[in-house]
Amino acid sequence: MTQSPASAGARFRQALKEEHPLQIVGTLNPYTAMMAKTLGFRAIYLAGAGVANYSYGLPDLGITNLSDVLTDLRRITDAVDLPVVVDVDTGFGGAFTIARMMKGLIKDGAAALHMEDQVQLKRCGHRPGKEIVSQDEMLDRIKAAVDARADPDFFIIARTDALAIEGLDKALDRAQAYLDAGADMIFAEACTTLEEYAAFAQRLNRPHSVLANITEFSKTPNFTTEELAQAGVSAALYPLSAARAMNAAALRVYQEIRHKGTQKGVLDIMQQREELYKFLDYHAYEARIDALFSQQK
Repeated sequence: MTQSPASAGARFRQALKEEHPLQIVGTLNPYTAMMAKTLGFRAIYLAGAGVANYSYGLPDLGITNLSDVLTDLRRITDAVDLPVVVDVDTGFGGAFTIARMMKGLIKDGAAALHMEDQVQLKRCGHRPGKEIVSQDEMLDRIKAAVDARADPDFFIIARTDALAIEGLDKALDRAQAYLDAGADMIFAEACTTLEEYAAFAQRLNRPHSVLANITEFSKTPNFTTEELAQAGVSAALYPLSAARAMNAAALRVYQEIRHKGTQKGVLDIMQQREELYKFLDYHAYEARIDALFSQQK
């Protein structure tokens, strides 16, 4: 893979300037990342739930660790040069662990992270029963990340889950404090209205300050990019949209094969071989093999 001259963080910052709001799609693995790049997306996302659910068969409850995330990150950044935003949950530990995390993310090609203000035993942001740490504890997490940022262009997104727990005013206070501590953007989790996003954008009042998590079957409606832009949102995240579709398709195929003894009834929902080859640039690899071996004959 030919690397772009600018760092991943710098390319992410440039994408934010050029696309409003910047669409960031979740990619589970290198192949889905390659599809996203071919289709023109400017940034992609590695979800913590994606790592837990699909790489380890675990629920997204803070069970996976930094090494697990970096393993999946390296696989993706080895395949594409799109900026990758990485979900690091609550930072995996204290200040020194966060510093180690920052070093690993930058070394392995990440462009950005988002770190949240939940307790260590975190939950999905759209589930009941989640708890948040004090504002001061989250500020310590952010300050540790900022202090360890070896690449000044690496982008730090602070996620707050305070809206569902403390209400809008306190969530806005936290968001402002997180930016003041050095975060570059606020991930306003579990907003239910465009007016709530607009309140974050108006309170923070700086470019590229609000990210919206447009995840399906959640507390947040599936707002369009036009609606989000009007509310002042700078980035729209679709963390597991493709994964959910892939799950549904796989389940249907397995059921068809198991119950009917053939896959003939679901061929229409499968990706054809030539389309797979197109995204992989398979024929170029095959041609290279042919050329190498022909020279030896």
